[in-house]
Amino acid sequence: MCFLKTSQQIRQEFISFFESKEHRYVRSSPVVPLDDPTLLFTNAGMNQFKDILLGTGTRDYNRAANSQKCIRASGKHNDLEDVGRDNYHHTFFEMLGNWSFGNYFKEEAISWAWELFTEKWGLPADKLWATVFEGSPSENLEPDLEAEELWKSCTSVPHNQILKCNKKDNFWEMGDVGPCGPCSEIHIDLGEGTCPHAGVHQCAVNVDGCWRFVELWNLVFIQFNRLPTGDLEKLPANHVDTGMGLERICRVLQKVDSNYDTDLFTPILEAIAQTVDKKYEEGEIGVAFRVVADHLRALTFAIADGAIPSNEGRGYVLRRMLRRATRFGRVLGMNRPFIHELVPTVVQVMGDAFPEIVAQENHVTGVIEAEEESFGQTLDRGLEIFEQMMQQSETQSNHQLSGENAFKLYDTYGFPVDLTRLMCEERQFSVDEQGFETCMEQQRTRAREAAKFKVVVDEWQSISEGEHSRFVGYETLITTSVVRRYCKNEKGQWLMILDQTPFYAESGGQVADHGTLIQGDVQWQVVDVQKDGDAILHICQGDAMPTEAPLQAQVNTEERLTITYNHTATHLMHAALKKVLGQHVNQAGSVVHPGYLRFDFTHFEKLSDAQLEEVEILVNQKIRENIALRIYETEYDQAIENGITALFGEKYEDQVRVVQAGDYSSELCGGCHVNATGEIGHFRILSEAGIASGVRRITAVTGPELERLTRQEGKIVNEMRQLLNVATDEVSTSIGQLLEEKKQLEKELLELKKQTAVGGTEQLLNQAQQLAGVQVVVSEVDIDSMDAFKSLGDSLREQLKLGVAVLATMLADKVSFLCVVSDQLVSKKVKAGEVINLVAAIADGRGGGKPHLAQAGAKSPEKLPDALKQAPALIEQYLQERL
Repeated sequence: MCFLKTSQQIRQEFISFFESKEHRYVRSSPVVPLDDPTLLFTNAGMNQFKDILLGTGTRDYNRAANSQKCIRASGKHNDLEDVGRDNYHHTFFEMLGNWSFGNYFKEEAISWAWELFTEKWGLPADKLWATVFEGSPSENLEPDLEAEELWKSCTSVPHNQILKCNKKDNFWEMGDVGPCGPCSEIHIDLGEGTCPHAGVHQCAVNVDGCWRFVELWNLVFIQFNRLPTGDLEKLPANHVDTGMGLERICRVLQKVDSNYDTDLFTPILEAIAQTVDKKYEEGEIGVAFRVVADHLRALTFAIADGAIPSNEGRGYVLRRMLRRATRFGRVLGMNRPFIHELVPTVVQVMGDAFPEIVAQENHVTGVIEAEEESFGQTLDRGLEIFEQMMQQSETQSNHQLSGENAFKLYDTYGFPVDLTRLMCEERQFSVDEQGFETCMEQQRTRAREAAKFKVVVDEWQSISEGEHSRFVGYETLITTSVVRRYCKNEKGQWLMILDQTPFYAESGGQVADHGTLIQGDVQWQVVDVQKDGDAILHICQGDAMPTEAPLQAQVNTEERLTITYNHTATHLMHAALKKVLGQHVNQAGSVVHPGYLRFDFTHFEKLSDAQLEEVEILVNQKIRENIALRIYETEYDQAIENGITALFGEKYEDQVRVVQAGDYSSELCGGCHVNATGEIGHFRILSEAGIASGVRRITAVTGPELERLTRQEGKIVNEMRQLLNVATDEVSTSIGQLLEEKKQLEKELLELKKQTAVGGTEQLLNQAQQLAGVQVVVSEVDIDSMDAFKSLGDSLREQLKLGVAVLATMLADKVSFLCVVSDQLVSKKVKAGEVINLVAAIADGRGGGKPHLAQAGAKSPEKLPDALKQAPALIEQYLQERL
């Protein structure tokens, strides 16, 4: 299909238009906001500018534009259930946006939006509608008359197509407290015949379920601050935050009937059709195509940015999406993993705009394939169980699947509750979701509602003015500083912001520095350091309140040095892993701690001992070479062009810091490092293990910690050498010989115990009673292993021509019963499992086994004597019924 404009052109024209209006182009932040614990996924373009709106951060520009990767599949902004059922909802989408931070306001925002739509892109003015805030008397909010008048005076939109709408649609708030303001939306009328629900409801702007009138662009005018009391106050500066879905504007400009008919989706749909050997058409087939295409895009970008499917948080959202797509794959006749095969098509469509998915293509493919295979093993069985549940009388009569059944599908077969709900809705049944939540017993965080932002507006005490939080910790570990602001947290700790600081705030995997702040005779222990926007927060323990007097800020030197050893060693190991395993290896997380380093990386199989040894050798070789580190700043684009490693999921500014170890390792990094690799001393890997699909973890040590570990191991080896009276290089062989001798002795001892037990068979036979014409042995025996217990039973059975024996013993403080039945009785339908359950039941036990031999346990050892006392009568009655 030939499009009037490609999505690439539309995205670039938007960015270029605002660059011509003196906006700074800002790259998309990762869709996984690793630096914002309040969000599972980036769900709007404003997320990366949140600190500016909250007043905790600044930039060197006051106008910005970008195309932001977004996912809305959880919490307040959750489009998951709508995906596939209509032609415009998505879990993953791009949000084109422009921002003003205290610069221009409503007039420019409205005028430029109209200029881009009607002059640059040629949208017909008579098809466009504008909405403005109608006001809210209950909150003393005036109608946005200013915006209404600007739409009339600055644009050619028909005046009868300027609508006043309520707070739900036209007033934006960041959270319960914080920045907020009225918004103005631009909608387009796609014309009659474009809404399949036209006969059900009236088609109009902001009518739920209407496909004819589609919102294209939302212009938010941030001019108020919501206080904890609920009152609103004017902000000192006004901001503009706009957002427009690329998929929707592409549909309009490419003149197609659906977002899924744009060039953002058609190659993916074609690839699905080729893979499943079916045509994309309406009905359930079309829904399945759209679900797979949409969820594939979301999974590709989320995994490329560092998320991994799991049972918690954002990982669980990804797992839900993948399993939902897998289940719709069954609608397309796909009973094998196939979604991972489509990743290259997503990369082909969107890789030019987002090169990170090109770099992570193999990783994304591997993670999705592993998840598909894992779920595929249980999906078919789960569907069978679901069918059985649907036929239960309770389900049929209530037209509802019980919460217990929904939980069983979730817990045993991995069915997210929304997948179960979907299958039920297809049959006009519901799910008892309240019952499901009760069964969950708070087992996992489902993250159904995103956390709200909370802004502290009145706790900080300012005691000096000027620049704050200048980090000088690369050059020095001690400074004379001044407190700018302070407050106390809920734990009674002091939070202090200084004019300058040598303390490194936790970031990039490197833990925070510890140390002291000393002001005259007063001292505080710095127990943590965190970033809050532009501010560096020193979290301190101490009694006294800080004053405006200068203080001495001193980092724990020994701790910082060991951190630098481990951080630089992490870079060397990363490079070594790429060399040993391949260039597909990428960092997926790390912890740089004074006592160890932990490194998560993408790889799909366990490393062999030889590979781990090779990595160790390479790293130690580079340490011995004592390579001088070169640390410098450069432009991000220039660094990437030069092949310097950027970590996926990280958000980088335009100016980046490069840490380079000769021609061996070059990474973007803001952490603390040694001057030369020789300072590290030595490096050793302690462990390697898998932590998720396609992700491995290595833990290692360096420097003083490795020296301590080596001394400890040396001491242990020396003690063993002395005990064994052998040379050091013979210790391993001697221990092996001892273990082999121990194994042989244990085997001989066990055989001896069996023979001793079997030797007691004659004594047991002498105790036999004749009941119903059958030899019956009932006895408690003293024995010390289950093997010996079974051997005794086997020996007894061989000597019973026509008989039954029930034995009991205590093993590890637990009651064990054993029943044997001779072959002649087995042929007459006498079963050991039935006999043993008659006896064991008296001691609250139950068991089972084969007709000739059965075992049972019991919950009540104190009832064992009573069970053995009643056993003969029970067995006699049983035999009389059978013989």
